Amino acid sequence: MTHKEKALHYFSQELHCSQSLPAAFAAECGITEEQALRLGSCFGSGMRRGAVCGAVTGALMVLGFLYGQKSAGDTEGRQASNKVNDRMMELFKEKCGSYSCNDLLGCDITTEDGRTYCRNNNLFTDFCPRMVAAAVDIVEEIILEQKGV
Repeated sequence: MTHKEKALHYFSQELHCSQSLPAAFAAECGITEEQALRLGSCFGSGMRRGAVCGAVTGALMVLGFLYGQKSAGDTEGRQASNKVNDRMMELFKEKCGSYSCNDLLGCDITTEDGRTYCRNNNLFTDFCPRMVAAAVDIVEEIILEQKGV
């Protein structure tokens, strides 16, 4: 199963977008799928505030595991994580129009009206999986860039 298939499978099981990305890349990150699901569990729906899309935060968790700062003096790791963070945010915004959950969905999901709008318009089942898929594609692109491919 590809990373995208795994991430979409997790998301289809009513897991958060923010859980789906780390779980799909768990093996590469050196963690179990359960650990990945737990790690991403508080970041869905833009941290439940409509802020940064959970697919993006999940992607950043993956990139942090792969390229993140390992210790207080690891300036190379800090620079690498800053670079992949900026690249993720830039590419996601370019591809999807925004990285804000509320902007992407066109409503305020912190309100009952906003959540109802999302359910009535099948945004959680039709739109959000496209954001998960886009985030996976971008993570894979960044991994290739980091390898110099």
